Amino acid sequence: MNTPTELRYTASHEWVRTEADGTLTVGITDHAQEALGDVVFLELPEAGRSVAKEEAIAVIESVKAASDIYAPVAGEILATNEAAIDAPESVNADAYATWLFKIKPTNIADVDSLLDAAGYQATIG
Repeated sequence: MNTPTELRYTASHEWVRTEADGTLTVGITDHAQEALGDVVFLELPEAGRSVAKEEAIAVIESVKAASDIYAPVAGEILATNEAAIDAPESVNADAYATWLFKIKPTNIADVDSLLDAAGYQATIG
């Protein structure tokens, strides 16, 4: 199972990359895409939306199930990945290359409360 050590993670299977400007890029983990199976649809949040930590803000659908995607921290949605909406199967091809949305955190220190790679691995077994 691929779990890059430079990323942070949530127990709900989102990965988070802190960018140089302090914004966060978010996607779903390799474990999550594998559990979902073939992804066929993405509904992502609109730019400009303010979100609360752990708020369900997006939906990912596969041939097996639909699942919510949660905000890893409180903040404002800056962008969504339109290419992923147009080609949802890209999540299966490379979960860590296919980001879903970018968020400007209300408090950057909230990122420190997210799981590191070892912590995430421990939650998924």
